[in-house]
Formats: sequence, C-alpha cells, structure tokens
Amino acid sequence: MNELPPCPLCHSEFTYENGSLLVCSQCDHEWNPAAAESPSEGKKVWKDAFGNELKDGDSVTVVKDLKVKGSSSVVKVGTKVRNIRLVEGDHDIDCKIEGFGAMQLKSEFVKKA
Repeated sequence: MNELPPCPLCHSEFTYENGSLLVCSQCDHEWNPAAAESPSEGKKVWKDAFGNELKDGDSVTVVKDLKVKGSSSVVKVGTKVRNIRLVEGDHDIDCKIEGFGAMQLKSEFVKKA
C-alpha cells in the first residue's frame, strides 16, 4: 500500500488522490504534492502586478479602475491603500480604503508603493 502524506492544513491522515492533486477528506483542502516538496514549503509569496513581493503592512496603489460589487462606485486608478493584510484565497488582500471601507482586492491589480 502506498502511504500518502497528511494534509498540510489540518494534519489529517485521511487523504486521497484526485488526478494529480491530493485531497483531504476532513477539510477538503487540495494541494499538489510536487509543489509541497519545494524548498519554500508552506510559505506562499504574494506578488503585485509588476512582480514585487508584498508583505503584511505594505502600502499599495491601485493600477486599474475597480468596480465595487453591489455598488455603483469605482475605486479609481492611483488610489493609495495603506496597511494591507495578506490572506489566502481568490481576493488575497484585506484592506480598508478611505471612502469605501473594508474591502478585498486581488494582488494582480495593485503595485507596491
């Protein structure tokens, strides 16, 4: 029997293969086992639209007009966002924008200030 590695998030031993990915049956986390063997194991690197590495607490500038979902307002290009927080997920930046409040942004639409 081939032993599969435990889930990197919840450390459950109940994992299974789904194509080229491994899946945890406890928390439904999917990961590529080949990528997990890389030297930067477990450490995600967030990059802005120009390839600069982002860190928690950085200031960024919006590089494209962004529509605000559920509203008719727009976050204009050049809007400066201070003290960002990086999170996992599709929208990987949590922040507060003056005049809009708490928002989530994609790192591909910002540049490091």
